[in-house]
Amino acid sequence: MIDRPPASRIHWIEYPAELSRGGDVVLLHGLGSSAADWLLQAPVLQDRHRVIAVDLPGFGKSPRLPGWPSIAAYARAVDEAMAEAGIAAAHVIGLSLGGSVALQFGLDSPQRVLSLTLVNAFANLRVRRRAILRTAVRLTYVVLGRMDRVGAWVAEELFPDPPQEELRRFAAERLARGGRRSYLQAGQALARFNVRRRLAEIRCPTLVVAGENDSTIPSSAKEELARSIPGARLVRLTGSGHATPIDEAQAFNQVVEAFLTEVESSWAGPSGAGPRRAQERPSAIATWPRRGPWPGRRKTGFRRV
Repeated sequence: MIDRPPASRIHWIEYPAELSRGGDVVLLHGLGSSAADWLLQAPVLQDRHRVIAVDLPGFGKSPRLPGWPSIAAYARAVDEAMAEAGIAAAHVIGLSLGGSVALQFGLDSPQRVLSLTLVNAFANLRVRRRAILRTAVRLTYVVLGRMDRVGAWVAEELFPDPPQEELRRFAAERLARGGRRSYLQAGQALARFNVRRRLAEIRCPTLVVAGENDSTIPSSAKEELARSIPGARLVRLTGSGHATPIDEAQAFNQVVEAFLTEVESSWAGPSGAGPRRAQERPSAIATWPRRGPWPGRRKTGFRRV
């Protein structure tokens, strides 16, 4: 793991590839968190991929954006981080806020995206009815500057079960360190985010991952992504809530690794040469929904063995 102090304004953590066989991977975290969201994924993925875990603007070690930015502004920051890291194109994986940023990035810079993995994400924010009161309480704490209360409240929602006490404590401490202004910036960006009419423009392989017990984002929002993005696949993880990469890390890792392997095995290359590296990926990725082994719009459930 290499902690990269940025020459520009975006901070990231690099996990160099052990075997350097697959395309680069960019990881984007959820609201109020940081690159630490991916501590259970990056060491696994780096067996075959160079991995970059990005601190989105205002979180972790990345400074805030000015004013009241849009999700497109966060996507431009990701583009900046990739350029600084020397990444021409990557598999982009995003959780919640990071999923929205990944989706926007895929629309704005399709030539730089090898695949998308959207985890408990959405094209337009629609909070579950029973989550409206919780959201109002959370915003009240943010406005009052009580980020300790925000951290405790959100952590309880993410990890409600008694065996998850350690995860709950870790999440509460990390979320409490977030800045009030950064949280409000990202929150208003998500509230204004709406790319529902553009989903058909996505032409890269797309995996939509849904925590079956997600109490924050309704299943219908994830189903819409899988239905509207050509060739997308929806995978539901049983026993998982909103923080799927953490509460069902092993199952999530298996699903993502299988997806990336399937995507890369479809890349055309010399007979017997295996998949190419990301930088050599042909521009014909736009033809993905109409060819290759990835079955379009198949919805599956993934259950623990």
